[in-house]
Amino acid sequence: MTHEALAPTDVACVERQLGRAPRGMVAVAHRCPCGAPDVVRTLPRLPDGTPFPTTFYLTCPRVNGAIGTLEASGLMRDMEARLGTDPDLAAAYGAAHEAYLADRRALGDVAEIEGISAGGMPNRVKCLHVLAAHALASGPGVNPLGDEVVAALGTWWASNPCSLSPEDNAS
Repeated sequence: MTHEALAPTDVACVERQLGRAPRGMVAVAHRCPCGAPDVVRTLPRLPDGTPFPTTFYLTCPRVNGAIGTLEASGLMRDMEARLGTDPDLAAAYGAAHEAYLADRRALGDVAEIEGISAGGMPNRVKCLHVLAAHALASGPGVNPLGDEVVAALGTWWASNPCSLSPEDNAS
């Protein structure tokens, strides 16, 4: 997995997306087709000392909103039910959990969150945002449920493409 170094324009874009300064961001992990960062890689311990298990953080407000709609539809409940009945899916989701932990360990060890990945992995589904961020950052085939979320989103950027310009984002 490769991630781009942070450019000042990326930091400024993520700050606009979040409405606050990003915390612990070390790399752009994925870009929206419009070119803006949509997933960033974060340290497992924030600069203020807080343990932070969310290695891949989804920053795009447009995709966050679309995922909120998917969560409200009951998709998490359906996915979690499938984990209990599909051993192949459960095994692949367990492997995604291990991959997530390995990616985080590459940034440092934090005892308080050792063994805890994100999004409910490996046994639950509790945050589609994290699963989608992991899938986008890692590429297809790493997180099966994250891949399903990304597929369900379709082309979230197509109807109103993002802009890297603060003036364009103000309207």
